[in-house]
Amino acid sequence: MNALANGLLESGITKGDKIATVLQNSIELLILYWAAPKIGAVIVPLSPLLQPTGISKLITQVDARMIITSSNYFSIVEQALKNISGVSKNCVIITDNITAKKGRRYKDLVSRSNDEPPEINVTGEDIYNIIFSSGTTGEPKGIIHTHYIRSMYCALFSQAFRYKPESITLHTGSIIFNGAFLTLMPSFFNGGTFILHETFSVDKMIETIQKEKVTHIAMVPSQITELLNHPNLKTSHLESIEMLLSVGAPLHLNQKKQLLELIPNSFYELYGITEGFMTILDKTDAKRKMGSVGCCTPFYNIRICNDKGDDLNQGEVGEIVGKGPLTMPGYYKRPNQTKKILRDGWLFTGDLGYLDEDGFLFLVGRKKDMIITGGVNVYPQDIEEVIMKHQSVAEAAVFGVFDEKWGETPVAALILKSGEKNTEIEMEDWINSNVYAKYQRVSKVIIKKDFPRNVAGKILKRVMQEKLNKGAILTN
Repeated sequence: MNALANGLLESGITKGDKIATVLQNSIELLILYWAAPKIGAVIVPLSPLLQPTGISKLITQVDARMIITSSNYFSIVEQALKNISGVSKNCVIITDNITAKKGRRYKDLVSRSNDEPPEINVTGEDIYNIIFSSGTTGEPKGIIHTHYIRSMYCALFSQAFRYKPESITLHTGSIIFNGAFLTLMPSFFNGGTFILHETFSVDKMIETIQKEKVTHIAMVPSQITELLNHPNLKTSHLESIEMLLSVGAPLHLNQKKQLLELIPNSFYELYGITEGFMTILDKTDAKRKMGSVGCCTPFYNIRICNDKGDDLNQGEVGEIVGKGPLTMPGYYKRPNQTKKILRDGWLFTGDLGYLDEDGFLFLVGRKKDMIITGGVNVYPQDIEEVIMKHQSVAEAAVFGVFDEKWGETPVAALILKSGEKNTEIEMEDWINSNVYAKYQRVSKVIIKKDFPRNVAGKILKRVMQEKLNKGAILTN
């Protein structure tokens, strides 16, 4: 870490400079997460799934001084840099031991002294990183996290997830996804063991849990689906687990029930947005409050508001609004966007939900995902919960598409479990026979092998929705 910090300083990186990365999980990226903040530099992790134009746009937006990539993505990054005058030709540091026309090797960057770098005054208000929003609802925006916010990740999630120095964390998803910091920060803060897989493999994950006696793991619902559908999965495979956290998207009720049977006292769920509001369903509440996503962590407040920003009563559905120590100071260089989401210190999440008599939050869906059909509000999650009860369905995504008569109409995209042969017509009939109201009936079912996803595994409903609205056919 010190060698890399010194190498960055000798390369001209100073406090406040942005270092963008286009990398998959690697030891180099993990070390950079600690080396750069030590000298006050700002990490900007970019998705390896981006095209050159996307990389160019985001690099320009954050004024990146350096880009660190690998041979896998070097040609894409090189293409992205062609029209960016502000980035030095020598800024591309490649992590592999290869020769390139531009840039230097990571090996050379860390061939410096491993003594402590010169002391640099870094305060809690300084920027630790800028993480771009997933783009599930529009153009990505750079979310600022300060050193204070990341220190609160260390403290709050250590408490929430019962971390200690003996804790052993496994991370199998991408660490450029903000959800990775939910376990990464408390693991390092407590001096625990942190195991990082390069890519997700359910077989390798189960093997590692057993071999290393893993205690803590965070997973997105698509990974949990693969785990639950594993043909040879047994409770004994997961007996060391003290915390299995579902994060990134709502987990369907039947999958929660399966996990609670599999690991009765270890399931947690976190609802939150990268901008800085979160609730946690604790393992002690998981059974009695199964349909909820828990309640606020310490030092947080929550409100449910109508479109005017007025507070609603218990049980009424409205926008989830919160305030606490993880809340971002704003979007980088996006003051107008910041004003829309941050008002008097309160973060307006854009998600819909309600609170019960104990202050537990129940999600309904995103405001932008809500379907208005014939003047009636339809929440995709309600239909998805019904669909997931079908024994053949592995994953479901419901969204609205344009309809001349009703304004919008629900469409269901499905992924079937391995070996299932149900037709789209059969599934449409079953869904429309089992939803709770006529206005929840779907107008179309599309069976796919996989969904478009971002690097965190989140389903990009917007991509499918836009294709259908343009008259395109959703193919596998």
